Amino acid sequence: MSLRCLSAIIRPFSNGSPLCLCLLAALFSAGAARGNALESRFAKYGETRVHYQSSGKGQEALIFVHGWTCDSNFWRGQVGAFPATRVVAIDLPGHGRSDQPRVAYTIDYFARSIEAVMRDAGIKRAALVGHSMGTPVVRQFYRLYPQKTLGLVIVDGALRLMLPKEQMEQFAGRLRSDYRAVAPQMIDGMLMPVKNSTLKGEIRRAMLSTPEHVAISAMEGMADEKVYEKDPINVPLLAILAKSPFWPADTEQFLRTLAPKLEFYMWADVSHFLMMEKPQVFNQTVQAFLSKNRLLGKHAL
Repeated sequence: MSLRCLSAIIRPFSNGSPLCLCLLAALFSAGAARGNALESRFAKYGETRVHYQSSGKGQEALIFVHGWTCDSNFWRGQVGAFPATRVVAIDLPGHGRSDQPRVAYTIDYFARSIEAVMRDAGIKRAALVGHSMGTPVVRQFYRLYPQKTLGLVIVDGALRLMLPKEQMEQFAGRLRSDYRAVAPQMIDGMLMPVKNSTLKGEIRRAMLSTPEHVAISAMEGMADEKVYEKDPINVPLLAILAKSPFWPADTEQFLRTLAPKLEFYMWADVSHFLMMEKPQVFNQTVQAFLSKNRLLGKHAL
């Protein structure tokens, strides 16, 4: 949700004791490191080239969608960890190696670009993993293409507007008026809980490399209330969130009202970039979710 970005400069994070996760480690780890070779490709969405990396074969895939001002490299700990599955990591339009046109970077625009990638890659159905802003993006993809959606994984992302719309609009105004000062401040706030200084520096550089017009427009897109309508999610949903005062006490209850097939985790001692900090545990958790719900046939038990 990258709405969390805003919270990062409004209130501090709070980390507690480590959370115990369970089983399937042995099943998952036996070959997770082997992976398939990644192929770099470009799909066309209108006149825009959308870059993606793909490994494996098949008409069903596990698709990774990054967050605000991030890129497909944020999933480097995941793309080689599902060797029996077709895996795709996307650079959303405006990000990474994708084209950066001057258009409205709405959540709907991003979601439709994923479908363009799937058509280019010959993928008919997918389980989609969305980090931060990628959460409302994959949720919007499900609205638009339910028949193409096997399941959803949300990674420290929100399915409701976490700050008042007026506050979001004020913040977008600050970005427009003084992006070079406000954006680094916001990103540094997000990165405060990251303990690995090398990782922190890599994330910061990548996020600040996204063009200003893309970052501002995408932030405005996340303030669209229509993105957070409460229509049901009837496919399996896995939520992995970082423990923080950012999340309301009723977060799990709220998600269950949307998605009856919810599996919910709130991890302590991780930051917003939890899949980069704890890739093995993250990958095992996703693997277990795929297996439990018999998604992506080769993972079914």
